[in-house]
Amino acid sequence: MTMNNKELSLEQREELLATLKARFEKSMNRHKGLEWAKVQAKLDASPEKLWSLYEMERTGGEPDVVDYDEKSGEYIFYDCSAESPKGRRSVCYDREALESRKKHKPETSAIDMATAMGIALLTEEQYRELQKLENFDMKTSSWVQTPDNIRKLGGALFCDRRYETVFVYHNGADSYFAARGFRGSLKV
Repeated sequence: MTMNNKELSLEQREELLATLKARFEKSMNRHKGLEWAKVQAKLDASPEKLWSLYEMERTGGEPDVVDYDEKSGEYIFYDCSAESPKGRRSVCYDREALESRKKHKPETSAIDMATAMGIALLTEEQYRELQKLENFDMKTSSWVQTPDNIRKLGGALFCDRRYETVFVYHNGADSYFAARGFRGSLKV
């Protein structure tokens, strides 16, 4: 697979589909009433989306179906790893924050990485919906989409779960921590 053409080899595709199917069947509580065959048919028709899911998986996100949008006919995948995906931690919020750092710049930003993967950061609302399915980010935290008015002032939002409660916090958008990454969403 090359990152530029966003195509998977037959072996990568089959391995990813087997992983996604096993996760889907193991965690039916995340998508009651949905059928894997219909999800796979959508994936088969969307090779670029399959590539994005591969990137979600490769970076530790453990993507799974969490909903179905009846209006658009799309399945919605979120990262469902227990903690913020390992391959997406130690990143600041966006390119502007990255460029504003004078020292100790991280390799990239959450927004840049998500864009390159073809996914979107979860919104605060999506993050709260995810937390209704299971407990996530009990030891880590995840950047979430930040409203423009907060971002213009230099801040960014992140969430986690502690004390059986979902918390939303703020930090400078240029901050980054080993235990903070981001969770993404993808519609297929």
